[in-house]
Amino acid sequence: MCGIAGIVGADRTYRVDPADVHQMCQTIVHRGPDDEGIYAQGQAGLGMRRLSIIDLSTGHQPIHNEERTIWIVFNGEIYNFPELRSRLEGRGHRFYTNTDTEVIVHLYEESGSDCVQELRGMFAFALWDESKQRLFLARDRFGKKPLHYALNHGRLVFGSEIKAVLAAAPELSDINPQALLSYFHFGYIRDPQTAFTAIHKLPPGHLLEFSDGKVRTRQYWELPAYGVCEPASEEECLEELEHRTSEAVRLRMISDVPLGALLSGGVDSSLVVALMSRASQAPVKTFSIGFRNQDFNEASHARLVAETFGTEHHEFMVEPDFEPLLEKLTYHMEEPFGDASMVPTYYVCKMARQQVTVALSGDGGDELFAGYDRYQVERQRSFFEFIPSWAGRFYRTSLFPRLPSAVFGRRFLFNVTLPYADRYVDNISYLPTTRGERSVFSEEFLQMADGFVPPSQFYRDCLSNGPAKDRLSCLQHLDIKTYLPADILTKVDRMSMANSLEVRAPFLDHVFAEWVTQLSPQWKFHAREPKYILKKLAERLGVPRKLLYRPKKGFAVPLVHWLRKDLKRGLLDILLDPTALQRGYFNPDGLRELIWEHLRGRRDRSGELWILLVFELWHRNFLAGRSTPPGKKAPIVVSFAGSKAMAPQAASSASTA
Repeated sequence: MCGIAGIVGADRTYRVDPADVHQMCQTIVHRGPDDEGIYAQGQAGLGMRRLSIIDLSTGHQPIHNEERTIWIVFNGEIYNFPELRSRLEGRGHRFYTNTDTEVIVHLYEESGSDCVQELRGMFAFALWDESKQRLFLARDRFGKKPLHYALNHGRLVFGSEIKAVLAAAPELSDINPQALLSYFHFGYIRDPQTAFTAIHKLPPGHLLEFSDGKVRTRQYWELPAYGVCEPASEEECLEELEHRTSEAVRLRMISDVPLGALLSGGVDSSLVVALMSRASQAPVKTFSIGFRNQDFNEASHARLVAETFGTEHHEFMVEPDFEPLLEKLTYHMEEPFGDASMVPTYYVCKMARQQVTVALSGDGGDELFAGYDRYQVERQRSFFEFIPSWAGRFYRTSLFPRLPSAVFGRRFLFNVTLPYADRYVDNISYLPTTRGERSVFSEEFLQMADGFVPPSQFYRDCLSNGPAKDRLSCLQHLDIKTYLPADILTKVDRMSMANSLEVRAPFLDHVFAEWVTQLSPQWKFHAREPKYILKKLAERLGVPRKLLYRPKKGFAVPLVHWLRKDLKRGLLDILLDPTALQRGYFNPDGLRELIWEHLRGRRDRSGELWILLVFELWHRNFLAGRSTPPGKKAPIVVSFAGSKAMAPQAASSASTA
């Protein structure tokens, strides 16, 4: 596991300064504290920071081929590399390390950019082909590992994190207003956008080639059609599921360093621990966190799983010291990011890193097996489709804007009268600028927002045009394309890498996921039971039944209580601070009303308030720190020019070649 970065010029006249690549690498030392390696020859510079996992003694990167004409820096793990290496050696390729990284170099020699088709694992890598003067970037199928890039004065700059790109090109810090709309709507910024106009994310399952000053991207992988496979019986389905899940877990237990599991006590992580315990000769090390608030404390469930499978269990009760913690987390997230579960994720990764270097998780189970509560909510709200469309439009356009915000059921009726796709997207939105309730934003910001295509449009299109016929599968596909990479996997990557911990997700093995995708929906949601077949397998493996059929909490946090108690004074000080109000995004009166609605207990506004709180802290901790000397974080005042950008005054204009 590593962090990568680099610069490649458009032609041979460009000369990379190794010091620039080193400076980029210094911003991502947390991703790889064990080693640094740099290749800088002519127009190409590749850099990496290494967290040693496999081949501890000879795995120094960059890695090259026999002739030293192909060089690579790599972040991730390739789980099928032993088989690939054996095949390549049989064809005459000579290896000088025992790493999975070197396999990619020789695969590229044989099949060029199509080499990614044979890789089973998580990865983001940059490969420089000296003879063809071509840079090749690739990102894994689900987006477990990040990769950012930007064109800047005819050169391509890339890095695992935005910080690395800005280290080489600080002038690229102009804020992307369209991306901010996405954040306010959904709490994250969807690929390929970033919070910065000129910097892009390489989307999951995509590759990029850069030569002659031109960038070419293409998609190399997509999930197969949903619901086309129908096992003959439940027993047959269970047998195949057990075989495939066991294989995915076993592959991810290959490591030359201590390994454990993040255990929440939910279905997914409990099943992973059950399979790890079966495959391991020694007790599995497990890690979980809890909260003092018992409504959100699932530590007892994780403890029961640990006792059932005899793990070496470690537990930590979260009592955040919010000011320094949120300063640190907003720095590591680099973009505004509104998922409050980044707090417990950070703590469980920090605790795990004290004992292990690699940890397995249950990420991906909800998307693949229809585990989210919102899928059930959508099924329930589809009942209201009997309401005539004209009646729904009349309510939303004529009645809803006139009803006081305190009227019970006002928002519910708005939602259930929407068409199916709009209803689901609205249900997962926080602060959409397209809804009738827009009082929190300033008039200038709303005018700017109205000039863009709403972020929700992509979501509606995805629901209408996805590779699925039934509604449930369409919802799953949308979440795999949006919520999974932009929220779940981003959160896990940043919080684990902040602690130099590698996290592996067996459910997101692409071979396994392709098989699950093709299962008919009844195996995922049956008789009002989400994750039906996965829970049956967990029962078979010995996970206590009472844990499997309880209400789902996910990695929930006591956010409503934090914002009414622990964070109450800080919330007021931060959001109503004159500096924050001067930025130009928000209407002070609407903002105060939102805050007091929550603090007085009239309505739970914790989700929206957390979005706003993190947004302001991102401005203070990431943006201001980039454009002013340490200790002198000046206000970043936002300007609106029609539907143009909102750029920090301290930052210069972006250059995009």
